[in-house]
Amino acid sequence: MARQPRKASRRDDNPPSGIASEPELIVVTRPEAAMRASAGRFESMSGESTDTLASVLSANGASMRPLFGPTEERVLASAALVDAMAAEPVELATFYKVDAPPAALDALQAQLLASDLVAAAYVKPPAEPAAFLNDMAPAADEAPPATPDFSSRQGYLDAAPGGVEARWAWTQAGGRGDGIRIIDIEGAWRFTHEDLASNQGGVVGGTQSADIVWRNHGTAVLGEYSGDQNSFGIVGIASNATASAVAIFGGLGSAGAINAAASRLSAGDVILLELHRPGPRFNFANRGDQRGYIAIEWWPDDFAAIRTAVARGIIVIEAAGNGAENLDDGIYQNPAPGFPAGWTNPFRRANRDSGAIMVGAGAPPPGTHGRTHGARPQTGGADVEGRLAAVEQTLQTLVHFITQEMRPDLGGSAIGGDAGQMAQEDQQAKAWKDQKDTESY
Repeated sequence: MARQPRKASRRDDNPPSGIASEPELIVVTRPEAAMRASAGRFESMSGESTDTLASVLSANGASMRPLFGPTEERVLASAALVDAMAAEPVELATFYKVDAPPAALDALQAQLLASDLVAAAYVKPPAEPAAFLNDMAPAADEAPPATPDFSSRQGYLDAAPGGVEARWAWTQAGGRGDGIRIIDIEGAWRFTHEDLASNQGGVVGGTQSADIVWRNHGTAVLGEYSGDQNSFGIVGIASNATASAVAIFGGLGSAGAINAAASRLSAGDVILLELHRPGPRFNFANRGDQRGYIAIEWWPDDFAAIRTAVARGIIVIEAAGNGAENLDDGIYQNPAPGFPAGWTNPFRRANRDSGAIMVGAGAPPPGTHGRTHGARPQTGGADVEGRLAAVEQTLQTLVHFITQEMRPDLGGSAIGGDAGQMAQEDQQAKAWKDQKDTESY
């Protein structure tokens, strides 16, 4: 039986930035009920009555649909191929997304939990890009007619301990990501950026947000691993890999986006999860300072989607979050309202393991930062501390780069394409003037 919801307030004295996605209401039905809510059906294949559940949804102007596929049968067929590889099979066909007005989700959650068909019903707070964004004022200088070559500033590509050994990797067969596909999951990108002309697959799922913050973040992430090899701008760490993207908007949500990305990839390919959301520290409230934000695998459907992708041999790189949290903290042992009765904290691998590589962001050696951390190899926390400082990236300007100098004291856990050595594009800028930096392109 699912845990009953507690009354929660989503107000916060530190208001959110306005870039958050919408909250998501997820329902998990009892496996033995064999629920079918697709292809014009709303029935239990085991013969249980669905009248009460249907009435609750109808009264709230809501509907529910399979989270991981168009029909339960399709989900079951896909899951059967994965279950043989998974250490612990997941009942993916029991996960549903409820489509309803956001203001009605909390009340609807309580009503759904009263149904005998429902094993869990929980509201996921809105996801945000794993980035801190400051007010970047453009420099007074006019942009030059051609973008300079910034590759000499990419010291993080150099040998350890100052860099990630990318230049050495390029001397090895396949060292630039040859034959690998990488899908970034967040909100928006500018695939027409001048330094993203090669090996770009574009947006292959979801609907992009029109918000420039999402677009700037996504474009910067692409540049970290996919920037072209040319005579201007920067160069990506894995520039020969094919770079694509899936947006969480348009009805997919985070778990649905992970599933959509995994369906396009094969063993050895990579999913980047450039998202985090507010955790229990501040009652799941979206905040402008992002304190208390954590990795998304703490929520059951995201965990299931990640573990299923990993079972297929896909490498999943996940932001630990910018919440300044110790993921070993006992607060994460406590389930959120409406979680399944058997839920355990995935930040502690003694409980269970999604298989994702969870990445924090730190300063160059020897220090690390004060953001989300923990001793995950033993219990919970980040698996890898990625480099934070002095990372050159692409931003979503008309044709020119905005180069930024990263400050380790204001870092985050945005993920780059080096599968572990990560950086944030959100710090103090040294930018050229761009009169259209807030317009859509």
